[in-house]
Amino acid sequence: MSIWAIRIFFLFLSALGGYAVSQVRPEMINNGLLGVVIGFGFGGLLVALDEMLKGFSLRTFSSVTFGLLLGSIVSMLLDRSGLFVWADERELWLIRLSMFLGFGYIGILLALRSNKEDFSLVIPYVRFTRQNQPEDLLLLDTSVIIDGRIVHLLELKLFDGVVVVPRFVLKELQQLADSADPLKRERGRRGLELLNKLQRSEKTPVKIHEADVAEEAETDAKLVQLARTLNARLITNDYNLSRVAELQSVRLVSISEIARALKQTVLPGDRFDLKIVREGREKGQGAGYLPDGTLIVVNEGEKLVGQSVGVEIVNQLHTGAGTMFFARVRNSENR
Repeated sequence: MSIWAIRIFFLFLSALGGYAVSQVRPEMINNGLLGVVIGFGFGGLLVALDEMLKGFSLRTFSSVTFGLLLGSIVSMLLDRSGLFVWADERELWLIRLSMFLGFGYIGILLALRSNKEDFSLVIPYVRFTRQNQPEDLLLLDTSVIIDGRIVHLLELKLFDGVVVVPRFVLKELQQLADSADPLKRERGRRGLELLNKLQRSEKTPVKIHEADVAEEAETDAKLVQLARTLNARLITNDYNLSRVAELQSVRLVSISEIARALKQTVLPGDRFDLKIVREGREKGQGAGYLPDGTLIVVNEGEKLVGQSVGVEIVNQLHTGAGTMFFARVRNSENR
């Protein structure tokens, strides 16, 4: 059901309640319309308050409540300490109000600036599972969804747990998909398609995390804070996000690091079959690629373009762009 449908229904009930109250008040029994207006206005005020607080998360509400409680306790202790026995009733009321507002404000600020560990016994952190059956949560960012390799890794059960996609990440994908830039639009649509594919898969449960991290403005900071709050593993391809997460002791999985670790190792003397797909830069050379994209330059392979042949690595060259390998075509008697 739409949130606005609920709000309209609430406004109707408020107006009806205002009319009902007017009929039991002797001074308003003949003015039911005024009761309807008052009830509708009260409901509208609550709806406006709800709209203003839509980015107010449960964690923020808990922190504010706890900070206000601490401030109230401190002000109450000072009030009962006997420090203000000299004040008359009017001055004492003003002193009490000032202490409540002042210490309440300080308590709220301290609570909002504190992290999960400081209030882990007081502030509730919503988890997707019961405490006696903890699940491993996998928090995905925008880059890893667009990349798409995570879908295959999850289907192969290399990661086990519940996939968590924050609502603000989904919103970022939608903004990319609606971008005027064709490249960004294509990336956003690809991310949404892969996410839909992941949701349709029966092998891995996917949940959309609705709560926002209102105290953080940047998406990366929101992801790090949410990963800490949920004790989830953050899965990303973003190098900068990886470094920030590591500095804050967040459990992290980098798909790029996994791909780099699994990259095929090639050494001089290795023999394998290679398809030569194009001519090399030098005369007489051909070139082919390993499945991971490593370039192999084949001497005397220019005439073999389009064919799969047996090759042997004879040398390697380290460049700024990576390592390039040189090979020769194996003769049939050397195979």
